[in-house]
Amino acid sequence: MSLYRLDDPGDLVAPTLVAAFDGWVDSGNAATTAAEHLADNGPAIVTFDGDELFDYRSRRPTLDIVDGRLNELTWPDLTLRRAHHGERDVLVLTGAEPDYRWRAFSAAIVELVDRLGVQEWISLGAIPAAVPHTRSVPIMGTESAPGLLRADVRPGPRGVLRVPSAALSVLEMTLAQAGTPALGYFAQVPHYVSGPYPVAALALLQSVGRHLGVDIPATELVAEAQQLRTRLDLATGADETTRAYVERLESMVDEERLPEGDELISEIERFLRDRGAPGGQGTLPN
Repeated sequence: MSLYRLDDPGDLVAPTLVAAFDGWVDSGNAATTAAEHLADNGPAIVTFDGDELFDYRSRRPTLDIVDGRLNELTWPDLTLRRAHHGERDVLVLTGAEPDYRWRAFSAAIVELVDRLGVQEWISLGAIPAAVPHTRSVPIMGTESAPGLLRADVRPGPRGVLRVPSAALSVLEMTLAQAGTPALGYFAQVPHYVSGPYPVAALALLQSVGRHLGVDIPATELVAEAQQLRTRLDLATGADETTRAYVERLESMVDEERLPEGDELISEIERFLRDRGAPGGQGTLPN
């Protein structure tokens, strides 16, 4: 049984497929927010079978109860939408990260890429990092072959980094092995910020725009990013420990010496220890 239903997408000319899932590599909802803006409410041309991919005990559908009457269920979903940006066709795969059948899901995506004539895969992700909110959002890249990344983004981090994988990375790697050029843009989100982080979503959207050579409107996202920056400035300025920590991160950025590996972990642990917040409670609300 197929994991998806494909509707007639119309004529597609060398489309790029951009993907982002919620969950493991979507810190601050930055990647999925950028993907939703990129999709621009375009028509869904592929829908996936949620019953085959999701654990509804961990991703429970939301229930609307109106005046004591069960009214509407909203189920987690995963869709591929078609959008136009300039003269380009862009396919956007976004939604809930599958809980089950990652290998079968990867095979289905490889099949779709072939059927739709996709020429390039772009992953969008966001990870927490020891970076300050007062500087530009750092973007790290992955690429299946040298020279695929654009927008002045370099592949990294250097050396071996072993982490639990996301479904997104499984897809990127599977497609690369199948011969599709595959790359990813990953925003680094200040680990001390909780809640949505539109600043990183905007940075990802701009990176994709520069990669594709198109202008992607994001007026609302720009306004949200500016408002959040103002709130974070006020919050960090009101706490001496947090202000000193942000200044230390700023110095590292200004010296082009972002913390990596053990140093990054040490910075985060020191910040939490200084705030007396074991277990990750030393965060600033949005």
